[in-house]
Amino acid sequence: MGPSAPDSWNLYDTPMTSRLWMGSSHFPNWNVFASACELAKPGFITLSLRRQTATGGQSYWKLIRSLDIPILPNTAGCFSAHEAIQLAEISRDTFETDWIKVEVIADEQSLHPEGPELIRACEVLIQKGFKVLPYCSDDLSICKALTDVGCRALMPLGAPIGTGLGLLNPFNLERLRYRFPKIPLILDAGLGKPSQATQVMEMGFDAVLLNTAISQSVNPAEMALAFLEAVSAGHRAFKAVPMPAQPNAQPSTPSMDMPIGDYRVGAELYGN
Repeated sequence: MGPSAPDSWNLYDTPMTSRLWMGSSHFPNWNVFASACELAKPGFITLSLRRQTATGGQSYWKLIRSLDIPILPNTAGCFSAHEAIQLAEISRDTFETDWIKVEVIADEQSLHPEGPELIRACEVLIQKGFKVLPYCSDDLSICKALTDVGCRALMPLGAPIGTGLGLLNPFNLERLRYRFPKIPLILDAGLGKPSQATQVMEMGFDAVLLNTAISQSVNPAEMALAFLEAVSAGHRAFKAVPMPAQPNAQPSTPSMDMPIGDYRVGAELYGN
């Protein structure tokens, strides 16, 4: 099974056939974005109602739909539960989907998720029948609270949005995988290189969502393909179960019953 067709997995009882998701903003133009999607074949394309309005309204939405890739609307730019709930309901009508990536931002500079307001928004939206995917911190208590109110997946950040810094706290991410073994985990935000996507997939994460790392590269289509292959490699490695780390060197070739050295080599070198 090639990198473009990893084994399927389930999210809100829905089969998923890709472990790479893509955002739709900051690409140089539509053709570049479409080419990246064609190569990467993402499982979802994220789209903000506010971005859609800023980039041409229904005309942009029609172009996105022409790609025949599932849409994941998000509540980007919201700073309260009330805002996020309101935008999610408008997005459901506009994009004709119950899927929603819930973002509630605490700080305009860092774009860090706001915990209590995010939890409140997710609880209400789940009651309203949404398939909620919360963009959250890697804080265990926040993640537990989100699952307690009914979130069936989590989208913790690797680093602040758009920074490309990679995995700032791999320990916390590994701990989330350990504490929530049956909850789908999608790494969202902060990756800059395909090797970082491989690293998080080797931890056992289920998928990776990317935008800036692809759209801001010199060749977005090629970078999208590189991330697809990196995600696939990391997931394959996780399934294969990597060897445990060893504190001491271990010979790769057994030395039992082998002579310590061959005196003939020395004899040839020194003319004996």
